[in-house]
Amino acid sequence: MFKIYMRLLGFASSIKMYAVPYFIFSALHALFNTFNYAMIIPILNTMFDKGFQFKPVYDMPEFSFSGEKLQLWVNYAYTYIFNANGPEDWNIGNVLMMLAIILVAMNFCSNLFRFLGGYTVEKMRIETIQRMRNAMFDSVIGKDVGYFSTQRKGDVMSRITSDVGAVQYCITNTLQVIFREPLLIVGYLVLMVSISWQLSVFSVLFLPMVGLIIGRIVKKLRYPASQSMQRTGEMISVLDESLGGIKIVKTYTATEYIKEKFHDLNQTISNILYWMARRQLLASPMSEFLGITAVAVILIFGGSLVESNELSGAGFIAFIAAFSQITRPVRALIDQFSSINQGVAAGERLFAVLDAENEVKDAPDAKDFEGFNDKIEFRNVHFSYDKSREIIHGVSFEVRKGETVALVGPSGGGKSTLSELMERFYDINQGDILFDGVSIRDFKQDSLRAAMSLVSQETVLFNDTIRSNIALGRTDATDEEIIAAAKVANAHNFITESPEGYDTNIGDRGAKLSGGQRQRLSIARAVLKNPEFLILDEATSALDTESEKLVQDALTKLLKGRTSVVIAHRLSTIMNADRIFVIDEGRIVEEGKHEELLAKGGVYAKLVELQNVK
Repeated sequence: MFKIYMRLLGFASSIKMYAVPYFIFSALHALFNTFNYAMIIPILNTMFDKGFQFKPVYDMPEFSFSGEKLQLWVNYAYTYIFNANGPEDWNIGNVLMMLAIILVAMNFCSNLFRFLGGYTVEKMRIETIQRMRNAMFDSVIGKDVGYFSTQRKGDVMSRITSDVGAVQYCITNTLQVIFREPLLIVGYLVLMVSISWQLSVFSVLFLPMVGLIIGRIVKKLRYPASQSMQRTGEMISVLDESLGGIKIVKTYTATEYIKEKFHDLNQTISNILYWMARRQLLASPMSEFLGITAVAVILIFGGSLVESNELSGAGFIAFIAAFSQITRPVRALIDQFSSINQGVAAGERLFAVLDAENEVKDAPDAKDFEGFNDKIEFRNVHFSYDKSREIIHGVSFEVRKGETVALVGPSGGGKSTLSELMERFYDINQGDILFDGVSIRDFKQDSLRAAMSLVSQETVLFNDTIRSNIALGRTDATDEEIIAAAKVANAHNFITESPEGYDTNIGDRGAKLSGGQRQRLSIARAVLKNPEFLILDEATSALDTESEKLVQDALTKLLKGRTSVVIAHRLSTIMNADRIFVIDEGRIVEEGKHEELLAKGGVYAKLVELQNVK
């Protein structure tokens, strides 16, 4: 737990910058706050001690919380404020007015420094949460594609949002645990000891007992806190999947099933929170009850001291007031340790993401990919997603520069997997992929993908403007370049007819557009990037006839003079490919041109016959 906690503090790299001013503000807050209660002694003595005689004090007394010293300070202040030279100048009304002004001033200073201290912590909290969320998002977005095949998206989102929220208070509460509450406790203890060391001894023995009892109550909060965060992640996943697939939910009348799934998770989270709330809320009443019990004992013990003239009545009341206040920072300290405990539980989940290593890594001496001049070669490639069941079995083929190669075959044969290996979303288990004879592992991933574009059946668009979606791969593109790319993709006309043209927001995942329009924006994005190597993965399979014609025309323009790999179910779209590879169960079973494969009468010919392609 301590190791995780120290790692969490690393997010607050600026903690030293905030610690010094926070310590100063906390110390001044503790001083003035304690002084407020010390003022009870001179106020009560002035009001009720009839035997008190005023004597002018011209030299500044030493500072102390004792009744005698405070009375000297009152006389010193009164002497100079009212030019009093003797008892005849003493007026209780003037004294009480002076003490009231001092009390208000001390309270103002106390709350001023409390505000400054709180604002300092808040600045650190906001800066820390910003740094944590950036670190989490950077880590997640930097993970290789394989990581997301084993993670629920909602759980990852929960870690970036709610878990970070739990951790931030764990970090910022550190300053309060180190400075504010201890300084308040010390201030009240100094006041109490200066009033009566006998009663203070009892208090010092009592406070650790409260801490031990409350500590046992909150000790077991870490595990349920972790469970609550895990279930919250599952609930967000259900929410994300349900809203993303709302049409399917409605179509299959699965509303009740989804509701029940969500309600069950919500109930589980609620049960955990109830359990945690009982323990957390028990801490404060328990400490208050113990505090009142201690005050009752102090009343008996302190009363005997007053009766024996070892303690003044005013001092006794001031002591009880200070003791009643010391339990507040003790309770706050315990609550903060509770938050730290929950923050550590959230921290474990954060570090599980931050510490997860990418399986696909750049080699230390990896170089930038600067294109290829001859060919891309798959050489005896073997691949498995989970290291248990092989998907690709010794595939070998070449894609020559400027050539359009098609991968066809039954669903699940491994066509899309081969395209993902070209972009190095995964590392192959055996064999190699080479660009002009250089292994794909020798290039930096980002530079390799910068030379590629992907247009897939599942168009990925963002809740942003048309302009921003087209310029995703080239954020520095000019308006003229964006419009030119849209024209190549046969998208310019429908864009100009949109309410705000290129600045029209297309909604979540492009929900405001038709399937053909979304696909043409995806093609425009690829055109603007002007890649050296293009991958088309079922780019027209989900379109109607009219949209397919527009998209196919756009693709024809895009493929011209470009090295391309086209994956297609609709064989009519790849009849003019330079070469066609038929993939079945992770192996190349046929290769050749359209006419050659038809003449063989094999798998390809059967696929053509099934689709009635001529």
